[in-house]
Amino acid sequence: MAITIHPRATWGRYVITNRAHAEAPPEVSDNPDWDPRAGVFIHYRGGGIPGSDYPDEEACQRDIALVYTEHTFDDKFNGDIGYNFLICRHGNIYEGRGYERGEANQRGVTPEGWLRNANFFSICALMRADHVAGETLLRTFRALIQHLRETRGTGPAIYPHSFEYPETACPGNLHMYAKPGSTIDPNFPWTGVGDIYVYAAQRWVNETYQDVPGYVRCPEHGRTGWSTVHSLTQALQHELGISPVVQSFGSATFTAVKNRNRLPAQESNSNLIRIYNSALWCKGYWNDPDLDDWTLESQNSLERLFGDAGFAYTDDALRTRMWPHICKALLRMDQFKLVPGGDPTIRRVQQRLNQRYVAQVGIPAMSLVPCDGYYSRDVQQGFLMSIQHEIGIDLGTINGNFGPGTQAGLRGRGSQPLSGDLRYLFRAACYFNSLTQQPAYQAGDLDTDVETAAHTAWVRAFQHFSQIPQTGTNDYTTWAQLLVSCGDTGRPATGCDCITEITPARGQALYAAGYRIVGRYLDEHIAPGDPSYLGKALKPGEPRTILNAGLRLLPLFQWNGTALANFTYDKGYTQALRAHEKSVEHGLPPGTCVYFAVDYDALDADIDSDIKPYFRGVADGLAATGNRYGYGVYGSRNVCTRVSREVGARWSLVSGMSWGFSGNLGFPLPENWSFNQIREFDFQPGWGLDHDVWRDGGDPGVSSLVSG
Repeated sequence: MAITIHPRATWGRYVITNRAHAEAPPEVSDNPDWDPRAGVFIHYRGGGIPGSDYPDEEACQRDIALVYTEHTFDDKFNGDIGYNFLICRHGNIYEGRGYERGEANQRGVTPEGWLRNANFFSICALMRADHVAGETLLRTFRALIQHLRETRGTGPAIYPHSFEYPETACPGNLHMYAKPGSTIDPNFPWTGVGDIYVYAAQRWVNETYQDVPGYVRCPEHGRTGWSTVHSLTQALQHELGISPVVQSFGSATFTAVKNRNRLPAQESNSNLIRIYNSALWCKGYWNDPDLDDWTLESQNSLERLFGDAGFAYTDDALRTRMWPHICKALLRMDQFKLVPGGDPTIRRVQQRLNQRYVAQVGIPAMSLVPCDGYYSRDVQQGFLMSIQHEIGIDLGTINGNFGPGTQAGLRGRGSQPLSGDLRYLFRAACYFNSLTQQPAYQAGDLDTDVETAAHTAWVRAFQHFSQIPQTGTNDYTTWAQLLVSCGDTGRPATGCDCITEITPARGQALYAAGYRIVGRYLDEHIAPGDPSYLGKALKPGEPRTILNAGLRLLPLFQWNGTALANFTYDKGYTQALRAHEKSVEHGLPPGTCVYFAVDYDALDADIDSDIKPYFRGVADGLAATGNRYGYGVYGSRNVCTRVSREVGARWSLVSGMSWGFSGNLGFPLPENWSFNQIREFDFQPGWGLDHDVWRDGGDPGVSSLVSG
């Protein structure tokens, strides 16, 4: 990797004594053991000088000159600066001893038998003890390490100067990066800048509880995440007498916090205080760097969290009653601040859900919903629980599921003229679903019982978009469509798909039942005779049979597609070539849209890492064959929306019947939905069918065949 290393002369000019030596190229090492093929040691400048924030490059160069003077004062570094290279916050790399022997790693050997000063390069960051590394400095470390590996054969080891040398705190706030696999290791993906206080929490919780039965260590990298809050949760459980500890804040933990009945300000257990302080840092609330004490900053942060969740901390009874809920929220990844891109109106609804249904009603199964301005899975579950209460379901049986009791309540109380809280919840559901609706639902209609023209117009527009009866009212079908991805599974639909061959008799049966298009698979990657073989591929002549029955054909393509490992760019490209081949073989006309399947609950991280590259491969594969065919996407609402917007899928076939998928909870229908798969059932004995709503004006499917 090409990098720029500034020669010694750039800083040597600021040396007062021995300037000529300082400016000269580094002397060749006379150490016969010099062979830096093990890796690198990471150092920092250390100490603290008021105002030493390295405001410009000259300040950095002058400080390197000072390092040289310090290192040559008593000849402890063999008459030269001890570091091979020095890096500054501006992204510059300066030559110290260069590629010659370093002297700064401390004498001795590593557990692997490598000589610390002879087999490692030493790299020093111009950082004082109170400095925090920024992205520019870390990326420069990464680039230099990659350069040393590529040009000097340096190995993968990355150690902090303090490794097996506890007499030093070096490299200070760089400790979280001074190890293989960190963000400065070019053999691993860039993961960004860590937080020194999160890192301190991670180190402390691992060191303190590593021997507790059931405890699972969290990574020590300064980035918060589920692994960190799970470790803090296990620490909390241990301090409250729960054994063995587990990685979830369940009913036993909630009850233990409730029974202890102490807010942090009254807590005497120093470890619990440290857990709460650490959790606040991980939650993104600025806190006292000293995690051992509950300080005014700690208290202010906790009060802000109470307020962000929708509660007034000044209410003594309320804060005591809500503390177990707040404690649980602290030890989850839910956000309670309005995050970038979040909607303030959604946040206001979220806070009202907490105030009304957690604090006032006290639904036993309901946790605090996030207050980040996003309609997400956790918000959806709390929202459904709130509706269940308002339609009369007993508190002890409320569970957040869209089951028979909820459906019956919505057909009854929910479909009558609404007022008060249930009216508010219906309109909140409208607002949540307005992300793909134009015009958007008016926030002002949330707080009035008046049936405004804007409200009615939006409901009708939503019903039209979702292809349900346009009543303009809160009927059951509209409630269902607002709340779950499958909607009203009993509503009629003209589309279907299956793995079963469509014979003339089956085609006639489908047509008689009101279906007008049927989805069939172009190919199957499993060979006959394999226990997993389904025989789902379209048979020769079957497309003509389908069309002769008065139906249209919806071509699907799925080679497995049920796990993240099934999706890569190369697989997308290869499968696109196969889809083209089979489409031509079956006589599908140019312009036909083939739907490629993501048949599992892919998370956003999966979509970014593998699903999008897979569909880019699909697009490139179809382009390589002349773009005779287009491509669509089958998957959850979130998968369909993101692949369509970010990669370019023409149409979406939504797996709406998988209403429990996280990608279907809290996400509206994609703008380009053409089919919504809402129910699976046995159409005839031994013949399973998926019931698909076919959108008017959507993908027309295949209505004719061509040869060649």
